[in-house]
Amino acid sequence: MTPRDIFFVGNEVDELGGVARWQTQMASLLAERGHRVTVVGIAPADVAMELGEHPPYQRVTLYEQRPPGRRPVRGLRGKVDVAARLHNARRDAGMRETSAKLSRMFRTAAPGAMIVVTQVWAMEWVELADTAGHPVIGMSHESYEYSRQSSRYGRVLKHYKNVDRLLLLTQEDADLWAVKGLNNVGFMPNPLPMMPETVSPRTEKTVVSIGRLSHQKGLDMMLDAWAEAAPQVPGWKLKLYGAGELEQSLKKQATDLGLDGSVEWAGQTRDVVGALHGASVFAQSSRGEGFPLALLEAMACGVPCVAFDCAPGVHEIVQDGVDGLLARPGNTPELARQLVRLMQDQELRDRMGDLARENVQRYSPESITRRWEELFAFLER
Repeated sequence: MTPRDIFFVGNEVDELGGVARWQTQMASLLAERGHRVTVVGIAPADVAMELGEHPPYQRVTLYEQRPPGRRPVRGLRGKVDVAARLHNARRDAGMRETSAKLSRMFRTAAPGAMIVVTQVWAMEWVELADTAGHPVIGMSHESYEYSRQSSRYGRVLKHYKNVDRLLLLTQEDADLWAVKGLNNVGFMPNPLPMMPETVSPRTEKTVVSIGRLSHQKGLDMMLDAWAEAAPQVPGWKLKLYGAGELEQSLKKQATDLGLDGSVEWAGQTRDVVGALHGASVFAQSSRGEGFPLALLEAMACGVPCVAFDCAPGVHEIVQDGVDGLLARPGNTPELARQLVRLMQDQELRDRMGDLARENVQRYSPESITRRWEELFAFLER
């Protein structure tokens, strides 16, 4: 294997969240195999995660503060909005100037280099840069359906249409984008973030959820489901790890539902394994996902999962009725029923937890890294 220069270009280097965690893991895995890896962020993170003092790759952030967004100038009003047009002209000039920093990095890379754009916002800068003939791989880390509900849908179609390969997280998502006219699509699952030596004993009467307290993660629906489930399983508690903009409103909702005695707000944690080793069931109530790392982590710890089947990545990871249980998206009574099934049945928890740990190893870092290197070799031809 010949070492390559590999650039990961994302919105931020270290933003707290799944994409940055994946980016950090893949950069480390490829660096450990001898590649020269640089992780580039467009802007500094709003909420940064700890990367350690000496990661095995370089880190570069292009802006000192987040650049301003574009102002709309559509219609007759836009034509006469001089301030908006001036704002956008300055923004565009700043983007061109900043993308020149990317051009200089790409030009210094040796032949065989690869540019991996992990988020579509970052692609707007890469598009302006001189990629020096190196292949460009674009990525979307969310399901097709969730992307379709946001402005990212149109931006994926616009900014990724000419990349050498657009990677989605599942074959199902790749097929959906292909139907929309993108003929450059493929898929690449996320690697397993960890494989601890020991599994959860699954003896605590605790359901754990780990994730940002945001609209996407659907903790409001989790609380509604828990209000139905908790009276059926006295003595069990729901332990929520995470922080976010909805923390206060979620806590009020829990109080209004009479759940203060059975819900514990555990805050952010760096000890994910420790949190999962204290769980007998893992729950996820997201409105949208890509290929959820939290499910991979829970299964690696031998904790059976209950989740809304909100994305192809969810039912790709969790085999419903085999190594976990799924509920229809947004169906809180069904989510409650699936939680109760596992909470009331120790034998079912143990059987599904053991199978979860066994089955999730198909996403081992070794196998996923090998697939990346095979893709690099293919694109170099």
